[in-house]
Amino acid sequence: MQLDTIDLNILTLLQQNGRISNQDLAEQVFLSPSSCLRRVRILEEAGIISRYSAVLSPEKLGLELDVFVQVTMRRDVESWHENFMQVLQDYPEVVGSYIITGDANYLLRVKARNLKHYSAFVLEKLYKIPGVQDIRSNIVLQAIKETYELPRELLRDG
Repeated sequence: MQLDTIDLNILTLLQQNGRISNQDLAEQVFLSPSSCLRRVRILEEAGIISRYSAVLSPEKLGLELDVFVQVTMRRDVESWHENFMQVLQDYPEVVGSYIITGDANYLLRVKARNLKHYSAFVLEKLYKIPGVQDIRSNIVLQAIKETYELPRELLRDG
């Protein structure tokens, strides 16, 4: 799908405020409300807008620990990759999981209430997955930059 400047403006504004009314959105992108709504629906149907959500504050909800975890697997365990991916789906502490290049096979982003909770997660869940060989934890001390918005400069412009 080819995006034009108006589409990019719509996407930028919706990323900043997913609850903006169609009327306000239309005014800000200089369209009629019906034209604006039609464009938003096209962006949704094309999968460019995949969903709407609220961004929660982990700290205010008692999740004090944010950890990036590198996991290295033993390759001699049958179906290690499929099994690992399946088991992760049942662990609410894992809020992001990625197959990566480098020394480890996976990078996980884990949220935990505190160090005790994280330690229990590693010892009672992660290390018990068949094939896990090594776990390296990187605890976030302070977030310098974190955004959920895709920068407009990286989006396609028709």
